[in-house]
Amino acid sequence: MDTVATTLLSQPREVERLVAGQPTSDGAGVRLERVLTQQLQRRLDPFLMLDHFSSDNPEDYVAGFPDHPHRGFETVTYMLRGRIRHRDSAGNEGLVADGGVQWMTAGRGVIHSEMPEQRDGRMAGFQLWLNLPARDKMREPGYLDVQGADVPQFEHDGVTARVIAGESHGVTGAVQRAVTEPLYLDLQLPAGARFEQPLPATHNAFVYVYQGALRFDTGCQVLSGRMAILANTPGSDGVRLQAGDAPTRALLIAGKPLGEPIAQYGPFVMNTEAELVQAVRDFQGGRLA
Repeated sequence: MDTVATTLLSQPREVERLVAGQPTSDGAGVRLERVLTQQLQRRLDPFLMLDHFSSDNPEDYVAGFPDHPHRGFETVTYMLRGRIRHRDSAGNEGLVADGGVQWMTAGRGVIHSEMPEQRDGRMAGFQLWLNLPARDKMREPGYLDVQGADVPQFEHDGVTARVIAGESHGVTGAVQRAVTEPLYLDLQLPAGARFEQPLPATHNAFVYVYQGALRFDTGCQVLSGRMAILANTPGSDGVRLQAGDAPTRALLIAGKPLGEPIAQYGPFVMNTEAELVQAVRDFQGGRLA
């Protein structure tokens, strides 16, 4: 039986299209699914990438992500299970475990590592790349870790929501960003439960299901391992999600687009090709951090 939920929306968004993750490896051989790829960056501005990693096999993750550079954006690592340690050239270090978040602002440049602190058991989570506006791309690097117990969460109409960034149902998330206004929710829905989230029609938004399935009012079903890009229909006022016949876990991510040029070369994301060339030169010359 469907859970009764308070209706907040008059015109919820529809699904524009479904996207399947692409199996790949990164770092020193970590196996993962790349859900938001470079081809979708302009459509999902200000978000640049979303990776999902999940394995019980240490060979899939134990080599981790040794020292590597970044410039021009932010990385958000959200751990569902397992332990990972961050170290960077700005002198920051942190260990985040089950339910924790590492939020790193690369700014003008940083060299960092993300290494598992386990050699067996399950390692599962996500890494999201969030673009920085042109005015902030050369700012000082920053780092924040939020332990699992400190991530704000609430229960609404039977749904448990963890608020990593933004605001939902009066609960302020662990991180706020004034320019891109990111919303990052991890939702746990019982079978049949419904959840609504108001959103400006101009914000880009997507849902990634990583357990169970979601369905929309139009009849569209989103299965586990699929991302639903939500349409920016004029007049729409938010997102309505409903779990299928089994408990469901999903990420709801949205943000205000920057509308700026995106130039990317591997771990560097700037606005022009000239800025990318300078980033590579700075890295090669030891001037990145």
